[in-house]
Amino acid sequence: MNEFTVVTVLLAAVLVAALARRVGWNSPLVILGVGLAASFLPGLVRVEVPSELILGIVLPPLLYSAALSSSYQDFRAAIQPIARLGVGLVIVTTLAVGLAAWWLDPVLSLPAAILLGAVVAPPDAVAASAVGRRLGLPRRVMTLLGGESLINDATSLTLYRLTLASIYATASLAQGLVVFALATLVGVSVGIGLAYLAQVARSGLRDPTVDTVIGLMLPFVAYWIAEEYQGSGVLAVVAAGFFIGQAAPRTTVATRLHEEPIWASVDLMLESFTFALIGLQLRWVIEDVNKSDQSLGAAIWLSLAVLAVTLAVRPVYIYATELLVRAKWMRRRRGAPPYKPLTGRELLVTSWAGMRGVVTLAAAAAIPIWADDGAPFAERATIQLAAYTVAIGTLLIQGLTLPTLIKALKITSDDEREEDDASEARVRLLATRAAAAVVRGQVDAWSGVMDRPEAERIATWATQGLLARETAAATLMHPEAGVTDADLLDLPGAAPPAVIAEARQVLGGDGEVSREDMRERAARLTARIAELRTQMVRAQRAVVVAERNAGRLNETVMRRIMRELDLEEEAMEASWANRL
Repeated sequence: MNEFTVVTVLLAAVLVAALARRVGWNSPLVILGVGLAASFLPGLVRVEVPSELILGIVLPPLLYSAALSSSYQDFRAAIQPIARLGVGLVIVTTLAVGLAAWWLDPVLSLPAAILLGAVVAPPDAVAASAVGRRLGLPRRVMTLLGGESLINDATSLTLYRLTLASIYATASLAQGLVVFALATLVGVSVGIGLAYLAQVARSGLRDPTVDTVIGLMLPFVAYWIAEEYQGSGVLAVVAAGFFIGQAAPRTTVATRLHEEPIWASVDLMLESFTFALIGLQLRWVIEDVNKSDQSLGAAIWLSLAVLAVTLAVRPVYIYATELLVRAKWMRRRRGAPPYKPLTGRELLVTSWAGMRGVVTLAAAAAIPIWADDGAPFAERATIQLAAYTVAIGTLLIQGLTLPTLIKALKITSDDEREEDDASEARVRLLATRAAAAVVRGQVDAWSGVMDRPEAERIATWATQGLLARETAAATLMHPEAGVTDADLLDLPGAAPPAVIAEARQVLGGDGEVSREDMRERAARLTARIAELRTQMVRAQRAVVVAERNAGRLNETVMRRIMRELDLEEEAMEASWANRL
């Protein structure tokens, strides 16, 4: 696949995604359908991408961006169900698919069948998350799906490598467990270590352009260093993303505002490219089976059977483990923490959100053609056809029906929205009190260099709009959170006059002043106001982060308020007043 073909596929995929997003369709599925249709066009050259490109170039930024935007708070709270899906379900799916394929196809060896199971085991939550966000799935369902996709790749790729080692060499179960433990320890350590160094560098440089470049390089560096030292590159990237995402409030405002649209653009580009590749590959995979010694009919039958097993294992496992967990919790002694299980409707949606994607594509393409001793891997073409059938089948069957299922079950996040509104209203009022405290401190400090009435006028002028806005916002979000003006603003003096009259009084005084003197006074005044408002915004931001760290504010709500504060501070820095 030459550079021109890569650029052509990428450009076409992004254009299709843009059209799909414009009309409100699920862009990954539309891209997949267009790719499937295009793959059978006469005269189309083979579109083949090295697996190293998918695993080492496409996968790291996608995982890093997902971890970066995920809530570590929610992930930690749901770590047990996430581990059940991200580790347990992957192992069960690998074994179930492998044993079924081995039983159905006598030609397929048991190690090769287990390899097939490892290839199709990890779901890709990109399509499911896109549907869930658009239709308003509850946060705990989105956390479960997103968290599963962050760790199941590492589990499946480890099983994949162990199975390949058992095919071409000798690898015992004990050795496999050691490899898995080492991959986990090294991967997480490398990810956190590199993320810490990157955060230190970004905090010292405080250059949004350089900070963004460091952030863009981090997932690739973490992945390749972890892989070089026998660690899990996937876990390294996920750990780095969580660390940087949790530390985001400590970066500069410009860096946060600069990075967000860049990562959104990178995600769109790479996701579009990946789903286009999945669609374009099917024709050539079928041709590879025809060229092999295996029967195309038998390979298609096996592929459909594997798809059916893959679809069936997930709901059976999810319902069975949920029942076991509930029974275990019921037997626990009194005083155990309350268990909040998913509802029946949420379990059904989670069971059906098992679409496969980028990892299945990359793992299938990475199966070697020849063994180390020169012997061909006879089952390679059949395994690849089954893997692509599962990826395409789950994306089309589950991806097309999942929105209808969610709408039919009427699953909403209204309760979470009510809780978020209440917590946001409360935090806004707390942040406003912090801003008022900053004002009171500034009035006393400024009184030493100017008349106290002037200091009071400047402070009141700078705060009255913010205080009124935050009080109104908190009351609209949660009426029970309303407070009186005395609770929010405790400044001496009467209410300020009109802004124009105030500005004339401060700038011009009682007599005529020259243009140069007025400009100098205006510069001093705007500098004082900008300094005050910046300190107020930072005090508000500190309150918001502290509430998040204490577990009283969800990270999603925190980021929403943080973005608003960041935009306000950025607007002040870019204001015309700073050019005076």
